[in-house]
Amino acid sequence: MRDIENVLICGLGAIGSIYADKIKGAKILVDTERLERYKKNPTTFNGKVMELDYVLPDCNDFKADLVIIATKYDGLAKVIENIQNFVGKNTLILSLLNGVTSEKFIAERYGAEKVAYSYFIGHSAVREGRSITQDGVNTIVFDGNERIKKYFDKVGINYEIPDDIIRSMWLKFMLNVSSNQTTALMRLTFGEMLNNKKCMEFVVNVMKEVQTIAHAEGVKNTETMIDDSLEALKMMCPEGKTSMLQDVEAGRKTEVDMFAGVMIELGKKYNIPTPYNKVLKELIEIY
Repeated sequence: MRDIENVLICGLGAIGSIYADKIKGAKILVDTERLERYKKNPTTFNGKVMELDYVLPDCNDFKADLVIIATKYDGLAKVIENIQNFVGKNTLILSLLNGVTSEKFIAERYGAEKVAYSYFIGHSAVREGRSITQDGVNTIVFDGNERIKKYFDKVGINYEIPDDIIRSMWLKFMLNVSSNQTTALMRLTFGEMLNNKKCMEFVVNVMKEVQTIAHAEGVKNTETMIDDSLEALKMMCPEGKTSMLQDVEAGRKTEVDMFAGVMIELGKKYNIPTPYNKVLKELIEIY
């Protein structure tokens, strides 16, 4: 099977811009409205204006070897439709969205054989309008697909390949559901959250709901997930802010549907109560 050469990036926010900067020659998928907006107000990454090759969804003169999806959750359905002209026989699709559901939706449209399980970890990027700043701490965690591994080695993209990608994704989901939503609601940095005993008791109770749902979903070794997640939180930059807190502060739409919303739906599926996530969803939606 051919090596990866043609890359299409969907999403030019805090994560997509990192890989648009790293992958020289990648094409950036946009709609007409965004194309005009980006031309008038170009994206800057770490203080430098990005020179990007934009393509519209109706372009049909190339197939992508790799599609990287880095949109927000509410843009996923549209992106799944908009990439159809670029998906060919050998295309792989890598979703860097938070959560544990995007791969399923992509596979339903294009086939499970085209989907590589993955997610992004790193220090939060700071986004102000079209200006994005990121300190270089960024890694893609994925399932070890050999074509993608070879390409990442070639272009210098940091990556990790865990022993169990599904459990690893659920650990990230646990962190997002518990810390992103709580810090967004309470307007706390990582350090402020960790140093607040009552807040951390609340966070752990949210984690317990995720742990129970994960076990019902068939995730392995769920009994150690909370301890692993708490250790990961301690590694975060104390002054850092979660992406959801940044969204709330900027007045942007949050990803509460992908976190609490998914938890509530899975709770209904397995008849498992999710009261903490119900409260979080209702309060965050007030903003």
